[in-house]
Amino acid sequence: MGQTPSTPLSDCLNAVCNGRNDCVAFPDHPLYQASWVNRYNLDIPVEPIAVTRPDNAQDVSNFIKCAVANNVKVQPKSGGHSYANYGVGGQDGELVIDLVNLQDFSIDTNTWQASIGGGTRLSDVTNKLHKNGKRAISHGTCPGVGIGGHATIGGLGPSSHGSIKRASEKENSDLFFALKGAGAGFGVITEFVVKTHPEPGNVVQYSFSLTFSKHSDLVPVFQQWQDLISDPNLDRRFGTEFVMHELGAIITATFYGTEEEWKATGIPDKIPVGNVSVVVDDWLAVIAQQAEDAALWISELRVAFTAKSLAFRPDELLSPDTISTLMNYIDDAKRGTLIWFLIFDATGGAISDVPMNATAYSHRDKIMFAQGYGVGIPTLNQNTKDFVSGIMTTIKSGSAQTLTTYPGYVDPSLTDAQASYWGPNLDALGVIKSKWDPNDLFHNPQSVRPAETD
Repeated sequence: MGQTPSTPLSDCLNAVCNGRNDCVAFPDHPLYQASWVNRYNLDIPVEPIAVTRPDNAQDVSNFIKCAVANNVKVQPKSGGHSYANYGVGGQDGELVIDLVNLQDFSIDTNTWQASIGGGTRLSDVTNKLHKNGKRAISHGTCPGVGIGGHATIGGLGPSSHGSIKRASEKENSDLFFALKGAGAGFGVITEFVVKTHPEPGNVVQYSFSLTFSKHSDLVPVFQQWQDLISDPNLDRRFGTEFVMHELGAIITATFYGTEEEWKATGIPDKIPVGNVSVVVDDWLAVIAQQAEDAALWISELRVAFTAKSLAFRPDELLSPDTISTLMNYIDDAKRGTLIWFLIFDATGGAISDVPMNATAYSHRDKIMFAQGYGVGIPTLNQNTKDFVSGIMTTIKSGSAQTLTTYPGYVDPSLTDAQASYWGPNLDALGVIKSKWDPNDLFHNPQSVRPAETD
């Protein structure tokens, strides 16, 4: 524990810890920033009023009660991958609840439902499910992301003002709606109960790498890829990314099926011919390869970086003119770094089968996301910030629509972040916030705010 002078808040937090080591730290702790706060984006500083590490749901509840009693805002952390460090307070003076110790896991072999602690990272989720019946759930590729942030797009959940609640489709259903896409404003999830599936059998993994003298050479390749992913009849067993970087581009893809089924889809004839596709029947090997691909641009390293993103409906995709303008912009811009990436992800599929108002997640009509990253080593310069901003400005200037983005890709520069993140669901979320957290205890600079009441 830190040696901070006694205050009502520190006394309360220390009382919850009851003498346990590594339970709470204050800003005067010698390793406070390096170990306890542990920012993901070193370009954005933040100093919480304290960082706590609860051992169970009751600890979480008691820490929150301390915050309420002392008029301090709360932000949980389940992985620490918030681009704007919202998972470590978001802004100075907030209380961080780090869920790193909430690692419990169990699985019911009758229902195949798994109970997963809110601090579990995705790599551990995969391994625990594999060891308990070779089960799997759908999740992203970065192994260091915590399930709390990943499952709620923000890292938070059903605990308000220190009370412990269960949220499901039948119990506290309005809160459950909010947690599935806008958790950052509603509480701290200490446990997830998820439906699991058998691990996939054969999986085809595809990659195509190319280098070139200038990025404008990519215009026809990107157009071909975008035409493929915008096909409304695209086989749902197929997922893919198009990644541009300083020296070239990489197209990666995963197909859940056999090589014969892969060929039968016709996709191999519509995607650039590259490296030989590899058929894998080991699910852990598939996850490892995806993580290796992701490590090209999302690593466990804490560095200074800038990131921006956009989301696209079918009618918002890049026109041929916009693609050309974008590639020319990249060629001519002062990038300020050799470490940058522009990643296009295909989405849609079964995600679009769920009604827009079924959960807080408001991007079910999107079929593609773009993410731009610029990394500064050791520091981030203005040229890199301007370069990444210019990518998105160039794309938006070619669209007649107002493009929005996904709340997991936090961008502190957005002028109306809540509308961009939650769109048509924002009004409903504000009403739910007013019921469950009217004083905005669970807060970051871009979280849902309580609706104004008469």
